[in-house]
Amino acid sequence: MNLPTLTAFNLAIALGTTAQAETIFVTLEKDNALAVVSGPEGKLDKTVKIGKRPRGIALSQDGKSLYVAVSDEDAIKIIDTASLKIVGKLPSGEDPETFVVDPEGQLLFASNEDDNQVTVIDLKTQKKVKSIPVGVEPEGIDASPDGQWIVSTSETTNMAHWIDRKTLAIVDNTLVDPRPRACAFTDDSQQLWVSSEIAGTVSVLDVATRQAVGKVSFKIPGVTQEKIQPVGIRIDPERRFAYVALGPSNRVAVVDAKTYQVLDYWLVGQRVWNLAFSPDHKRLYTTNGASNDISIIDLEARKVVKSVAVGQYPWGLAVKP
Repeated sequence: MNLPTLTAFNLAIALGTTAQAETIFVTLEKDNALAVVSGPEGKLDKTVKIGKRPRGIALSQDGKSLYVAVSDEDAIKIIDTASLKIVGKLPSGEDPETFVVDPEGQLLFASNEDDNQVTVIDLKTQKKVKSIPVGVEPEGIDASPDGQWIVSTSETTNMAHWIDRKTLAIVDNTLVDPRPRACAFTDDSQQLWVSSEIAGTVSVLDVATRQAVGKVSFKIPGVTQEKIQPVGIRIDPERRFAYVALGPSNRVAVVDAKTYQVLDYWLVGQRVWNLAFSPDHKRLYTTNGASNDISIIDLEARKVVKSVAVGQYPWGLAVKP
C-alpha cells in the first residue's frame, strides 16, 4: 500500500487545525521495546527497551503510569509516562498477554492463557488478590464502564465469561463463534462486542440478558475469507460506529453500530491487530504487526492519512492526551 508522504504541516491540515496534541505508546513484541509517537502528526520520538515480549498496554486513570504486559517475564511492568522509567512490577501470573483496569482504577485483571485463569491484582498494594478459573486459552478481556462486569473470552472454549466485579465470581457464560480474540463494551455498558478470529465474525451481546442480539460478518472483494480475522474492536461513545481490525486482510472495517451492517473497509498496514482512539475520538490509530508500522485514520475525513514505522511487530497501543 502506498500512502502519501505528508509533512507535519500538511498532516495538521488533513487532520484539522484544531487537532489536539497526544502521545501514542506502542508495544513492540519482537523489539522488546516501547515506541513513543507524537500525535496527531505521527512522529516517532523514541524507542525504549522495557522487557521481553511486550504486548498488552494501558494507561492509569491519571495518565502518569503505563501498564505493560511483558509476556516472557510473567509480569506487568509499571512505566512512568514522563521519564519512561520502569517504576514497578505486578505479579500477573504466567504469560500475561491482555489485561484491563477496572473503571475505579483499583483492580487489574490479566488473562493467563496457559493457566486458563484470570489473575486479579490490587493496584494500590501491587499484590495478587485472586485467581479466577475461566475457559481454555483466555485472551480477550474488558470491563464495563458502569463497574458491574469484567468479561473474559476463551479462545478454545469459545465463550464469554461474565465475572461480577464486586464478588469476583463467574455468574454466567455465553457461547460465541470460534476463537474469540477480543471483546469491548459500549460506553453505555449495554452491549458487549466479541470478535471471533476463525469464524470471521463479531457477536453483539446484550448485557442485560447476556445473549446475542446481532452478528457482524465481513466480505472484502478480492480477499479470501481465511484472511479476514477480526481481532481488536473500538466503538465510539455515541454508539454510532464500531471499528474492527481484520488481521491479515490488512483492513479495518467500519460498522454501523445500530444495524450491524458493514459500511466500509479501510486499507491499513499488514496484519492489523489492535486499535485506539485519540482522546477527542477524531482519530483512530492501528498497530500493523507484519508491516512494523501504525496507521493514522482521520475519522471525520474517513480515510487513512499516514503510516508511521515504529519497530518490529507493533502489538498494542495506548494514547495519552
